[in-house]
Amino acid sequence: MSLPASPLRLRLNKNALLANWRWLRDQGGGAACGAAIKADGYGTDAAGVLQHLADAGCRDFFVATWAEALVLLPLAKEVRLSVLHGLREEDMPVARQAGVKPVLNTAQQVQRWKDVGGGPCDVMADTGINRLGLGMDQAFGQVLDGLQISTLMSHLACADTDHPLNILQLERFSHLRSAISAERYSLANSAGICLGRNYAFDLMRPGLALYGGVPREEARGHIRQVAFPEAQILQRKAIGAGDGIGYNATQIARHDMELAILNIGYADGYLRNFSSRGAALATDGTVLPVVGRVSMDLLIVDVSSKPELKEGDWVTIDYQLERASALSGLSQYELLTGLGRRLERYWQ
Repeated sequence: MSLPASPLRLRLNKNALLANWRWLRDQGGGAACGAAIKADGYGTDAAGVLQHLADAGCRDFFVATWAEALVLLPLAKEVRLSVLHGLREEDMPVARQAGVKPVLNTAQQVQRWKDVGGGPCDVMADTGINRLGLGMDQAFGQVLDGLQISTLMSHLACADTDHPLNILQLERFSHLRSAISAERYSLANSAGICLGRNYAFDLMRPGLALYGGVPREEARGHIRQVAFPEAQILQRKAIGAGDGIGYNATQIARHDMELAILNIGYADGYLRNFSSRGAALATDGTVLPVVGRVSMDLLIVDVSSKPELKEGDWVTIDYQLERASALSGLSQYELLTGLGRRLERYWQ
């Protein structure tokens, strides 16, 4: 017996995704433009993202773990797939068979790869973020001798702000490029792309901006929203002035109101930060304010202005990332990747 249709879904806009990727690609002055699709495509649908971007000409995709890579491997026939989190001993049984490149981050990982015969790989060098990657002294040493490096990469720490570390990391990476032989060199993430073509090198690796996040002012007006959470109205009810709304009656009706109870809550990634602050949108764009607390599986919105809305109708959650981030205090990354699996993904 098939399951009934979900009362909660995530509408994904294919044209917006492609427009975002093309705009980012065009900023690179001829550099290739890949795509970070880790965390299930930043909470969207990694398989769909890979297919749509590959059809548009994207050839380089990045995931975090080998488990993510293996899920996508059947779709990655004509593209390059790299695993950012490197090569643990536990990964070796699949790493040699998968046809996916590891991104080597430590001297131990480099030696592990050499010990099994090596082959094409990527290497991460730490130029200042102090996260994953070989230290500068290691990279300039003999650790990498004999490796077949497809892409030498680093990651910017502060590209979303005008921080002096951006220039320092660019200078450090330029020195690495002069000293270490690789087929390609890659530094820029979404925000790094907006810093200018000096950061593009041979390959750019956008993530957030692909999915509608605005990483810097330069991208505003060019990046389109991709993900639209939608929830079904489970019940419509009338309440009177003075009635409490939701858990702990944190909001009291100042006048008679019409409420709609929606099938979404913090278990789905729509967190309590939006309590009495967020909104849903009717199909004509009418704003339906969230009233009371967001609960685990349910949300209450004011539909007094929309008498035609009824049980079974759908509304869109106002989830424009910059606005939602400002309202909730959550980063645009958290907003996307926190969207739960109960939202049924579909592409439009």
